[in-house]
Amino acid sequence: MSSTETTATATSAATKFNPLTLELSRPAAVLWTAVIALVPNLVLWLLALPAGASFEMTDAGKTTSAAPGGVVVMTVVPLLIGMTLAALISVKLPAIIRPAEVIGVVLALATIILTIQADFDAASTISLSLMHVVVAAAIVVGLEAMRRRIVRTANV
Repeated sequence: MSSTETTATATSAATKFNPLTLELSRPAAVLWTAVIALVPNLVLWLLALPAGASFEMTDAGKTTSAAPGGVVVMTVVPLLIGMTLAALISVKLPAIIRPAEVIGVVLALATIILTIQADFDAASTISLSLMHVVVAAAIVVGLEAMRRRIVRTANV
């Protein structure tokens, strides 16, 4: 292997893992977006526990825990639904990706108000709010990776 081929291979491998140049197929973007949101959200949950977060709220006199199952479900399910919808629509209308990014981020951040309105303790409220921000960031990364792949394959 020549030094040019080695450099090209190293450059190619390095760009595959760069979020600024990442390209993913529609199915991969859907799945990886859920993963890149879930892992940090579970880390946030674990870090919040020693800070006194209970992740419990009371609704109509009934105490309900929002973690860890709630963290998993409320991270993964909305992402899978939204990303799948964007992926399916983008087959016929690739331009939907950018509006989907805006819609996804707005919904993820706007629903922080629901966390604030619930009667979680302060540590839980802060942690859960940060989880919404993680989801918003994951949406942008996932949809941009999907868009890059769509644009590149359309130009080939």
